[in-house]
Amino acid sequence: MLFFRRLFKIFNPPLPISQLPLEVIDKEYKKHRRMIFSGIFVGYGVSYLIRSGLFSLAMPHLIKQGFSKGQLGLVLTAFSVAYAFSKFLMGNVSDRSNPKYFLGAGLIIAVLATFAFGFTDWALYGTSAITIMFVLMFISGWGGGMCYPPCVRVLSHWYTTKERGLVMSAWNIAHNLGACLAAPLAILGLSFFGGWQGIFYLPTMIVAVFTVFTIIAVRDTPQSVGLPSIEDYHSKSYIKKEALKIATKEIEEELTAREIFFKHIFNNRAVWFLSIANIFVYFVRFGVYSWVPTYLSEVRGYNFKGQGLAMFLFEAAGIPAMMLCGYVSDKFFRNRRTPVIVISMALCTFAVLLYWLNPVGNHIVDNIAVIAIGFLIYGPVVLIGMQAVDVVYKKAVGTSCGLTAFFGYMGGTVCASALMGYVVQYFGWDAGFIMLIAACILAVVFLIPIWNVGGEDYVTHRHHKTPPTEIPSQTE
Repeated sequence: MLFFRRLFKIFNPPLPISQLPLEVIDKEYKKHRRMIFSGIFVGYGVSYLIRSGLFSLAMPHLIKQGFSKGQLGLVLTAFSVAYAFSKFLMGNVSDRSNPKYFLGAGLIIAVLATFAFGFTDWALYGTSAITIMFVLMFISGWGGGMCYPPCVRVLSHWYTTKERGLVMSAWNIAHNLGACLAAPLAILGLSFFGGWQGIFYLPTMIVAVFTVFTIIAVRDTPQSVGLPSIEDYHSKSYIKKEALKIATKEIEEELTAREIFFKHIFNNRAVWFLSIANIFVYFVRFGVYSWVPTYLSEVRGYNFKGQGLAMFLFEAAGIPAMMLCGYVSDKFFRNRRTPVIVISMALCTFAVLLYWLNPVGNHIVDNIAVIAIGFLIYGPVVLIGMQAVDVVYKKAVGTSCGLTAFFGYMGGTVCASALMGYVVQYFGWDAGFIMLIAACILAVVFLIPIWNVGGEDYVTHRHHKTPPTEIPSQTE
């Protein structure tokens, strides 16, 4: 018992240390920010190499072993459910933990569970195989859900609201790159190891190696390495603070779970509107992405290569979109993200209409529509997470992002998979497209009430009106 107690102490946030000399602060801040950004970029990116997509690639091989599509589909749902709950519940734990070890633990859990898929001879387990697969997929999803919250905790402590638009957009590119590389690495592993188990082996080995780099590179707060808070560094006010010549006085209080939930999350209307809107954003994202191969095959007559190209274009279109949306929200909307999300979702309605109503046989327009939807949906995906960071105190950002993600995955992703599948099965593709268009419109409806929420002025006002006993000041 004592061993485990000591082991879990590594997850406690490190305490502030004496501040470094003033003449080295600027140099050290820049060095740490470069290293930390590379750590969370790599850590979050490689987590997408070992998601449920690997299992999807292995499914044809498992079907040959006698498992049905329905059984394997049930296994796939375990990932989304676990990921949603983990991102929310472990997001709260992340707000009270050292992010370097928390992120590392999430990656290690996902690596072990994913590796076990390939290491196990499922034919030996008979009827118990599906249950074991479900458990392993659940564990993998739980580990994957632990990767996002510590990253946003780091970003909220090392970058101001004015910087986050571009920085968080650049960081979110990591998950698109990881998703794009997962399939090629799995296919390479399949060839290298000479069996379907290689689908899991090569990606997990790569993730294991980069997990070590992530743990080395990531740090918690600036104060934990002898630097002033990001607010003081940004305003240069730390130079004037005589008290900072000795042990730092900027000890930012770590909140309890109750304080995070009841003082900063549950009574925050912006978080709730963002969470509900995220249901519809995720419904459009996965309603299009998950059904691209089936729709293009059944309705448009695409072959396997054409379906794969469309899926690649959908993901790739999100990379420039995330960078552009972050920049636009910073430059033209004074760090407010909601206006850009609303505009993107409104335009996405027309892109979905183009995808739906384009005459059969016009493949160029089909791909243009898929690119447009990917471009217009990934901006809102990243900006909702960014806005969830901006509208809460920085010690509660993991929980805030976890709640929006929980709604997105449990509401949007599950409905995009199960509900849309049944609607299309019984009422046809037209009914499915009507649902996608309705989701675009409903996302806009739930975001309009918080059009002006966010930005530097909002953050400042919120902290000034909150009693110091409830929220420690960020600019002492």
